[in-house]
Amino acid sequence: MKKILYLASQSPSRQQLLREVQIPFELVSQTADEAACDWGLPLHKLVASIALYKMEHADLSGIDREKEIFVLTADTLSQDANGAIQGKPKDRADAIEKIKEARGGTRLCTGFCLDKKAWKNGGWQTVDRIEQVVHASYKFIIPDEWIETYLEKSPGLNCSNAIAVEQYGGQFLKEVQGSYTAIVGLPLYEVREALEKLGFFSL
Repeated sequence: MKKILYLASQSPSRQQLLREVQIPFELVSQTADEAACDWGLPLHKLVASIALYKMEHADLSGIDREKEIFVLTADTLSQDANGAIQGKPKDRADAIEKIKEARGGTRLCTGFCLDKKAWKNGGWQTVDRIEQVVHASYKFIIPDEWIETYLEKSPGLNCSNAIAVEQYGGQFLKEVQGSYTAIVGLPLYEVREALEKLGFFSL
């Protein structure tokens, strides 16, 4: 029987990436309040702390307790050319401002936390854990006259820095350094390696 990865994320982009590479997964909810994390941390430490915080707040109550399980959380944040850390836009006006700021180039980090867990002593206990942060940078340039169309045809309003480089947004992606899938929301190469190390693909 194939193992199932429990994904504690509502990100459509992360879900689509896992579908594309045929890693079987099911969604679980998580109740982490990201505002409770220390936003004064450097970018790479902040995304790592949020991914871990999400893991601590994942709802695993409905999962079969007779087997080991694999749970994945992730977080993606951007940093503009002025050094400001950018999350999802607050509204459409904020999205437009972020898109214009991104023309100068953007650094990005996606952090993930992968747990192998077993049911012990009345709760899910972590057997093994891999935490990793993957860096990338890119230039995403949308001319003013294209911004409204982009916001209508892409998931940008729900993405870090209002930028969705996949699908419709791909035509505005000028340059990438580092992991493309980290920019989309989940660094697939590193996630696959982590799953392999924890035995996800073994019989």
